[in-house]
Amino acid sequence: MLIVGRGPYVAVEEAVGWAVRYGSYDEHKDEGVELPPDSRVPMTPTTPFDLASLTKLFTSVAAVQQIERGTLGIDARVGAYLPDFRAAARHDVTVRQLLTHTSGLRPELPLYDYADDAARLDALRAEPPIGVPGTYCYSDLNMLLLQHVLERITGRTLDVLIHDGITRPLGMTATHFGPCAGAAATEDQRRPWAKADRGMLRGVVHDENAWALGGVAGHAGLFSTGRDLAVFCRALLSGGAYGPARVLGPDFVELLLTPPGFGFAVDQPWFMGELAGQGAAGHTGFTGTSLVLDPSTDTFLILLANTVHPHRQGPDSAPRARAGTRVARAVRGR
Repeated sequence: MLIVGRGPYVAVEEAVGWAVRYGSYDEHKDEGVELPPDSRVPMTPTTPFDLASLTKLFTSVAAVQQIERGTLGIDARVGAYLPDFRAAARHDVTVRQLLTHTSGLRPELPLYDYADDAARLDALRAEPPIGVPGTYCYSDLNMLLLQHVLERITGRTLDVLIHDGITRPLGMTATHFGPCAGAAATEDQRRPWAKADRGMLRGVVHDENAWALGGVAGHAGLFSTGRDLAVFCRALLSGGAYGPARVLGPDFVELLLTPPGFGFAVDQPWFMGELAGQGAAGHTGFTGTSLVLDPSTDTFLILLANTVHPHRQGPDSAPRARAGTRVARAVRGR
């Protein structure tokens, strides 16, 4: 699913391929087992996708909303809000570090291997930074800790915060945490290539940690459509407003989108192609999703794919970069 927009207009909206093509993955033949043609499900403009790490963008917006309201300090220590998260408190991890992936926390914990929610929470509470604070290291744990901060200071769960503060005001009715009926299928998830044995996944979160946490997590779990994400992009490119709804003030949108970016990556040609270089901001998701905003040309690019269906592959962002380059050349006249 590809959507490109500039200003108030959607210039390209194209759905191709299959939302569901395979019934399973044959590890001996290293190929998917295709469903009969009449059992496959075609991709449409309204197909929901597992957004994977694009969820982080919504968690970041929810955090910056609290910063704007004065209920969250941008340089406050996580321990001030979560004194029971003793490792983060002891190492003076800050909110800014969580939002910029500079806390020193490792990329992930195998929470899916813990016996229950209490054990998972204890592991998060005890997890210390292993890197040098202030040095960039992309980590799902940053957004998991940020989720706990937001839930502690507001008394509301992350799914409610995102619904009430972002998706409902913007009219994004197709964006929510799973389960999600009709979503594009993802993976025949089994060990040893995956971290859990769950079979063919459709409409439930692909990420194993988000699944272990009940499907609502700061780093993964949201489902959405291209059309809904176009509204999200338009709101941010318009300084935080879409139609009569405002979800952030312009100064706080700037925090999200300018270097080093709060949750957003800025000017990364490896997935943005030639859109990078003039302040483009965006993110990718493991399932095959990506989103890029180019404030310099008031343009957005959304690419949604289920590239892990029926089996996860090695990382390849070349198609994302090629799409970004074609859009950049079209809007910049090159």
